[in-house]
Amino acid sequence: MTAGVSSSSTEDAFSLERYLDHERKGVEAALEAALDRLLPLLPPQVREAVRQGVLSGGKRLRPVLCMAAYRACGGSDREGVAHVAAALEFIHAYSLMHDDLPCMDDAPLRRGRPTPHAVHGEAPTVLGGGALIPGAHLHLWRSASEMGLPPAACRELVAILAQAAGAGGMVGGQALDLLGEGRRLERDELDGLHRRKTGALLTAALSMGAVAARADSQVRKALEDYGRAIGLAFQIADDVLDATADAQALGKNPSDAELDKSTYVALLGVDEARGEARRLVRLALASLEGGGVESPALEALASYVVERER
Repeated sequence: MTAGVSSSSTEDAFSLERYLDHERKGVEAALEAALDRLLPLLPPQVREAVRQGVLSGGKRLRPVLCMAAYRACGGSDREGVAHVAAALEFIHAYSLMHDDLPCMDDAPLRRGRPTPHAVHGEAPTVLGGGALIPGAHLHLWRSASEMGLPPAACRELVAILAQAAGAGGMVGGQALDLLGEGRRLERDELDGLHRRKTGALLTAALSMGAVAARADSQVRKALEDYGRAIGLAFQIADDVLDATADAQALGKNPSDAELDKSTYVALLGVDEARGEARRLVRLALASLEGGGVESPALEALASYVVERER
C-alpha cells in the first residue's frame, strides 16, 4: 500500500533542501524533453513565449508533489513519473502566462523577470498559453503510455488533469477571482475560489501520482485530502507573503492589494492567517497518518508550503 520509511526514523536524516534540488533537476529535464516534442508542432511566432513560460523557473511544487505521492504509493520508476508530472507544470505555466496579461492582472514582472507578454507580445503569449492546454494532455497521455500504464489509467490521468484545469477547477477559480476584485469576499467564498484556482491543480498532482502508482482507494483518498488541505494553506501563505514581503523579495508585481483583491490577510489579519495555514498543515499530516501513508517528503513539503519565503 505504501512505501518509504517512517518519519520518526528519518526526521534528522531527511533534508528538504537536498530533496527539492534533486527533484527539481528531474523536473527541469522532463520539461526540456516535453518542449522538444511540443514546440515543433507550434507556429514559430509562439514558440519562444511558450519556452519562456515553461522554463522561467519557480518552485515546481506540483510535479514534485506528484512524484512524491507516486513514491509514497510504492512507485519506483522515477524518470517515467517525472514526464507524467511535467504535464502539471505545462498547465501551471499556461495559467501564469494568462494571469499576467494586461486584461487579467497586468503584471510586468514575475520571479524577478519580465513576463512573457512583456517580452514577446500579448498575442503570442495568449496563443502560446492556449497551446499548452492540449499540449499538456497530449504529453500526459504519451508519457503515461510509455510508463506502461494500461489505457484505463492513462484516460483517468488525462481526466484528472482536465477537470483540475477547467471550469470546475483553475479556470473557474480564476473567473471567480476576477469577479471578486473590488469587493470583500466572505470566508466560504474565498475558500471556494481558491479550492479551484490554487487547490485543484495541487490536489490533482497527488491524485495523478497515486493513479500512476496504482494505489488503492484508501491511500488515494488520504493523498487527495492532504492535497486539498495544503492547497488552501499554500494560498493563505501566498497572501501573507504578498502582504508582508516587498516586490523585490517576491519577484512579482503588482500586489494583491494594488489589484483590490480579497485575501485571507484582509479577512483574518496576518497572525490569524498564519495560524490558519498551520492548522491546515496539521490537517494534511493527519490525513496521511489516517490513510497509512508514510512519506517524509510529503510531511516536509506540507511544512514548506507555509514556511517558505517566496
